[in-house]
Amino acid sequence: MNESAYRAPDASGVAPKNAERSATGQTPSKAMIRRIVFSSSVGNALEWFDFLVYGYFATIIAKAFFPSHDEWLSTMLAIGTFGISFLMRPLGAIVLGIYGDRKGRKAALTLAILLMMVGTFTMAVMPSYQHIGVAAPLLILLARLVQGFAVGGEFGSATAFMVEHSAARRGYYASWQFASQGLAAIMAASFGSLLTAWLPQPELESWGWRIPFVFGLLVGPVGYYIRSHLDETPEFLAARPAQQTSAPGVSFSNQWLNLLLSVGIVAQSTVGVYVLQLYMPLYAVKQLHLPATASFAVVVLNGGLQFIFSPLMGALSDRLGRIRIMLATSIFMGVAIYPMFAWLQTHPTIASLVVLQAVAGILKAAYSGPMPALMSEIFPTRVRSTGLSIGYALGVTLFGGFAPTIVEAFIHVTGDKLAPSYYVLLAAVLSGVSLAVVGWRMRSARLALRPA
Repeated sequence: MNESAYRAPDASGVAPKNAERSATGQTPSKAMIRRIVFSSSVGNALEWFDFLVYGYFATIIAKAFFPSHDEWLSTMLAIGTFGISFLMRPLGAIVLGIYGDRKGRKAALTLAILLMMVGTFTMAVMPSYQHIGVAAPLLILLARLVQGFAVGGEFGSATAFMVEHSAARRGYYASWQFASQGLAAIMAASFGSLLTAWLPQPELESWGWRIPFVFGLLVGPVGYYIRSHLDETPEFLAARPAQQTSAPGVSFSNQWLNLLLSVGIVAQSTVGVYVLQLYMPLYAVKQLHLPATASFAVVVLNGGLQFIFSPLMGALSDRLGRIRIMLATSIFMGVAIYPMFAWLQTHPTIASLVVLQAVAGILKAAYSGPMPALMSEIFPTRVRSTGLSIGYALGVTLFGGFAPTIVEAFIHVTGDKLAPSYYVLLAAVLSGVSLAVVGWRMRSARLALRPA
């Protein structure tokens, strides 16, 4: 399958029992593990916090920067700007991914978080359309594009940094990528719930919505400081001589099938975020006519479950196998998602929304917890950051970034309020097929290495 096939997981995705502890043969200390997890997760958490806050306050941001006589059109412009930033992700993935494979994971992580802070700062201080006219939406769009570029390389570099410290616990380490997303969802939804409950609507629309972005801006420098004081991963340093003798483009030339499979694997995970987390507060208010404060509070439950269960499922995948857990989750999601939304339409209450979000949160954790480690095992070390970054960026761009726009437009045109379930079902089927193919290829590679 790749140059690392001799130690690749078997078809179930279980790492070999004799997998190396690290490139140096040493197990990282607990203090080092905490630094690895925090430094790699903080950028991901900042990314998702900023993105979720933007989505949660989309209707207010629409009024501030995208004024229109048609409220629906104004909202669609704001959501569309959110989605356009994802078009920069593949470019950022290529540039920062190659940079991370050539200069190191630490260098790419440090640059990525600096660029992300630019977008957060712009959102926090940008004057409204009323004050600077058309420059406001154009500068907001530019800031989203810069942040989309940075985020494109964040996942690959951060995941590679985590997994290259200990092959035996890759599932647990890498799962914190998505546990941090859960924490970001908790914080973003908490801000949304508290601000909408405490501030009068005029004050919320005037300045209150900026508070979460100011909070995010304060977190960024802490992450930058920690990342700039980290050591490079042992596995990257061991492979560096080979890195310097071959061009990244040449090394990556035989990874296209792995790249396509990684894009398919990402589909279910990213749709779970952008449809079942980001879009649900807007869906609950506009389609179910539920109070905004309660809708945000329910997302806190979803994020909390993801934060708790992602590391547990990642650790479990180190023992039982990543593909076994993820494929079972894809099947369950595909079978259950339509009935759950149909039931929610029949019983449009907070209690029903709580049940749906609880199930979605657990399934999201079960699938996404093992996912980064599985994706890292698809690509060899010399192109791991590039492969992870491009695969994840393409998956998120194709299936996630415009998901709220597509679902909202479909409901507006057809009146079918079950549209979110169709989108999630499509992603579950695609990811299930991709996982089955990856499992078959891993099994074939393992059998090929057995003595005759």
